[in-house]
Amino acid sequence: MDLRLLRNFVAVAEELHFGRAAERLHMTQPPLSRAIRRLEGEPGQLLLHRSPAGVSLTPAGAALYDEARELLDRADRLRSRVAAAAGPAVLTVGTLADSAAEAGTALAAAYRERHPGVRVRVREADLADPTAGLRAGLVDVALTRTPFDGTGLVTRVLRADPVGVVLRADDPLAGRADLRPDELADRPWFRLPEGADPIWRAYWSGPRGPLHDGPVVRTVHECTQAVLWNGTVGLTTLGHPLPEGLVAVPLTGKPPSRLVVAWAAGDPGPLVRSFARLAAEIYRTAPPGGAGSSASRTGRGAASIRR
Repeated sequence: MDLRLLRNFVAVAEELHFGRAAERLHMTQPPLSRAIRRLEGEPGQLLLHRSPAGVSLTPAGAALYDEARELLDRADRLRSRVAAAAGPAVLTVGTLADSAAEAGTALAAAYRERHPGVRVRVREADLADPTAGLRAGLVDVALTRTPFDGTGLVTRVLRADPVGVVLRADDPLAGRADLRPDELADRPWFRLPEGADPIWRAYWSGPRGPLHDGPVVRTVHECTQAVLWNGTVGLTTLGHPLPEGLVAVPLTGKPPSRLVVAWAAGDPGPLVRSFARLAAEIYRTAPPGGAGSSASRTGRGAASIRR
């Protein structure tokens, strides 16, 4: 079987929707449908039940999915072994702010097991570059957050996190269940550097104007210190650990921040494909109450942020 057809099928089997699978594969839906029909013609079995609401796997499709995943993993391992025979293989992973922790023990262990001969380098970027070095060609794959200009890049969403404002624990608004942006209209907000991606900068920065322009920050540490020392308003994903003396209050009307794995468009190679697939698997199978789940986001105040 053609490995490209199997990759197409795996995408449909995981998304259970031709439109989402086509978007994930960066192709249109008609050629994807033709590819699946071609694949179904090889064993002569119906692999998917199609309906207006989406698709579901037939017993034959479920069996093929398990085998296809294993075959694609073996193919990636084979490429990695061949590359390793030619010389040491290196994967450079870019991370940004709290996404550095999102690589986590599970992903690192799974990747080491899958690619024992690959040396992984981790490069942490500052808040001026939401692509974590990807746009500049400094890394092969990135764990970062949207929104930013995705031209020439492929992103796969791992998780969506609600956003809140960071305040000092003694702030009069710190005990609120949530806040509206207009309730913070008289506060200074931290700012990201002028050279930062404009979409990214607009999302994380507050209102513009002399009254609202707080200090320019490049790291999460600088953000939290600006709040502690000067009462500057900052934004954070809920559930992200904060220093003692700070709390996060949910901000209404703010779209969630999406944790993504990203890479350059085109054929990224087996090491990047494997990294992205493992990251997606780990977040899809994360148990309730695990890192980033709703159970870890709800706590606020000094007791909850000393985790």
